[in-house]
Amino acid sequence: MISTSDFKRGLRISVAGEPFSILDVQVQSPSARGAATLVKVKLRSLVTGQFRDHTFKGGDKVEEANVELRRVQYLYGDDETYHFMDAESFDQFELRTAELGGVAQYLKEGIGDLRSVLLDGRAVSIELPLTVSLRVTETPPALKGATAQAQTKPATLETGLVINVPAYIEPGETIVVDTRDGRFVSRAKG
Repeated sequence: MISTSDFKRGLRISVAGEPFSILDVQVQSPSARGAATLVKVKLRSLVTGQFRDHTFKGGDKVEEANVELRRVQYLYGDDETYHFMDAESFDQFELRTAELGGVAQYLKEGIGDLRSVLLDGRAVSIELPLTVSLRVTETPPALKGATAQAQTKPATLETGLVINVPAYIEPGETIVVDTRDGRFVSRAKG
């Protein structure tokens, strides 16, 4: 059993018998005497990929989700299907876009360092690394003279994902993107 005080991003818990991954945790302290601390979490179902908000009282205990993680590599995608290979057994499997949720927008052919989430021996979703490197395919030119404050502009990445990047980023550059919130981190080294 896991206490709400141990909640953190990435932790997998079971709520009403369904496995979820915690995406965000917020703790609210009470303003009234005798009121319980509230722990609000944003969850993603490991089975359906659906998002859900849930509120626990401080000190509540929940079960850890009974899932297995295995290293996998993304091979390729076609229409609505994405193909992966288990890094240990070399078995190939596929997941549909609906099963992947927002993960699909970070996948490019050959990317490793992924983990499949297995529930009862069947892959139900993919866990991304904290950051991925993606190439910028399209972005407008920087505005001249607009340097009074940090300027950002939209950029389309090689996977079709659109994020805001600093004004100095040009098409063709490779950047590092945070997979938790789709935020620009830095230029990729090398």
